[in-house]
Amino acid sequence: MRTAASLRCATVVTAVAVLATSLTLAFPARALWMAHDAAGHSTTSGPRTHDLARTGSPVPAAHQGVACDSSVDPPDPDAQLAAALSLVLRGYAGRVAAGVTDQATGVTAVYHGTESFTTASIVKADILAVLLLQRQRAGVSLGAADRQLAARMIEDSDNAAASALWRAVGEGPGLAAGNAVLGLGQTVPGPDGYWGLTTTTVADQLRLLAVLTSARSALSAAARGYELGLMRDVEAGQDWGVTRAASAGTRPAVKNGWLPDGPQGLWVINSIGVIRHAGHKLALAVLSAGNPSQSAGISLVQAAAATVASAVAAAGSPGPNGSHRVRDTCAPARNELSA
Repeated sequence: MRTAASLRCATVVTAVAVLATSLTLAFPARALWMAHDAAGHSTTSGPRTHDLARTGSPVPAAHQGVACDSSVDPPDPDAQLAAALSLVLRGYAGRVAAGVTDQATGVTAVYHGTESFTTASIVKADILAVLLLQRQRAGVSLGAADRQLAARMIEDSDNAAASALWRAVGEGPGLAAGNAVLGLGQTVPGPDGYWGLTTTTVADQLRLLAVLTSARSALSAAARGYELGLMRDVEAGQDWGVTRAASAGTRPAVKNGWLPDGPQGLWVINSIGVIRHAGHKLALAVLSAGNPSQSAGISLVQAAAATVASAVAAAGSPGPNGSHRVRDTCAPARNELSA
């Protein structure tokens, strides 16, 4: 025989069931959310915030700003780049590493980013950056003689000029000290004065390009503009490498390096620079070794550069008023950066 209290409880339960049924018919998405909460489960395992928004049902105030389902990860730029390059690199011999930073979206993607390569002549961009840093810290500007050497070293890739400025920065120890300030911790100066045998990584080359392009750089705006200006004025015979990925009508900045590598007739071919590609300003670095010929290495570097540029440009597309949105499954407003 039921007590009066139990009868009242049964009446309440029946009323709640009727209410839930009516809510389900009128507002199915909200009723499911309420039922999920009432069952005592975490709301993060129920319908996602953006799923509710798509039904037109408002998100309860208590759940506004809650992170989306952590089981859905945003795309990994490194993995996307590796997948894109795997299709291109099948037709080439040699070892390659590549990296890119989209300076509008902040997206960086690297492929074998910490693998070490001989620099060949791309170290000349590093030598000049360290020289500019040293002069800046001393409170003096480059003299006319140093400017002539710098122009020959970058625009013409003149080795004698590079040797002179290598000595001016203090050779290996001077370059290492400057690189420590610039954040290039994976670049090791060449032994016994052989600056072309310096070793580096794609990650460090992207850091060097950031030094030349970022307002947060240790280099002044004048120093950055000076070096990039030389890199935009290389002689026609050196206008290859990452410049192949640049959009027509733009002025890419580039420094290339090439070096015979051992008695087997193999080649080191490298290219770094800053380009514009499909409306994106990109810092690009491609390093390679073990190429069967110089021309084969250049073809490899150019194919990789074009693939890298297209892959990162696709990761963030221009939005209203020139802004860019990086695709993310979670709180997209946090990833919207001004161009």
